[in-house]
Amino acid sequence: MRPLTASIRLDNLRHNAALARKLHGGPMLAVIKANAYGHGALACARALQHQSDGFAVAFLDEALALRKGGITAPIVLLEGLFGPEELAAVVRHRLWPVVHNEAQLAMIENTSLQQPLTVWLKLDSGMHRAGFDPDGYASAHARLRASGNTAAIVKMTHFACADEADNPATARQIACFERATLGLAGEESIANSAGILLHEHARRGWGRPGIMLYGCAPDGGPDRAGLKPVMRLHSRIFAVCNPGAGEAVGYGARYVTSAPARIGLVACGYADGYPRSAGNGTPVAVDGRIVPLVGRVCMDMLMVDLSAHPAAGVGSSVELWGDQVDVNQVAQSAGTLGYELLCNVKRARFVYE
Repeated sequence: MRPLTASIRLDNLRHNAALARKLHGGPMLAVIKANAYGHGALACARALQHQSDGFAVAFLDEALALRKGGITAPIVLLEGLFGPEELAAVVRHRLWPVVHNEAQLAMIENTSLQQPLTVWLKLDSGMHRAGFDPDGYASAHARLRASGNTAAIVKMTHFACADEADNPATARQIACFERATLGLAGEESIANSAGILLHEHARRGWGRPGIMLYGCAPDGGPDRAGLKPVMRLHSRIFAVCNPGAGEAVGYGARYVTSAPARIGLVACGYADGYPRSAGNGTPVAVDGRIVPLVGRVCMDMLMVDLSAHPAAGVGSSVELWGDQVDVNQVAQSAGTLGYELLCNVKRARFVYE
């Protein structure tokens, strides 16, 4: 059996959820969209049933998979409705859709529902991606209430720069939210993972922790909050080659040895989700010791320099990210985010611990 394995440590997931709840202090939605950021949505939802007040997914199909798996807690649809034909399923399965544009608002106004919905009404407080403008937010709120199809409205927004602790944009967005929602009935939700971790004034109403649940710091740096990585992606060395000095290694001859070398081949490549753009020197842990990635990542394998690690060889254990290698370190080397790497893992054997 190919040794590439993604070990999902559910105790670490529960630890991170408890930390998010302690920091935030209020009710909490665990964000498990995109298959729980690549970790397995149903397994993660089951693990968090007693630590979260509800869950958040992107769209209807993700929610229905959770309902089919026995998850009964509230589920928010962050992208909302894609057509009025979805409303029957939303009502039947007791889902909470986000309303962030005129078309979605009209769907609720113009449909006769068997029972009223809990709706999350989104404000564009400065991200300029989705949500009602501040000048039109109160009107949208009033229309939802007048429709007779809403049992409750949760006021929400989303931060653009919360992962930058010193960026004043977050304070401006909070102030915008407060002005636009002043006097409007309903609970509120503004804090994502970065809001919970880095912005005390965002800790109100419903928290929406996402990436922090999986032990990845949202600012892309080293974790400073005590999060524990949930995914450990690991494999083994399956071959060793011994190029001489001045020899090129791998596609494109991107890496050339400066002395005789021992190169280990690891069973993991870009078809498995490891980033092809990871550069020479990206850290990889072999038998507990950090060695550098060398050469261009291939479809099914990658290469590491074992020259300074003579005890390592065929069969040695390899951690691509997890406890010794922070996924954000790999992401930075590849010019991307830890979010993307976690979401993209495939062809690995998933083991839940």
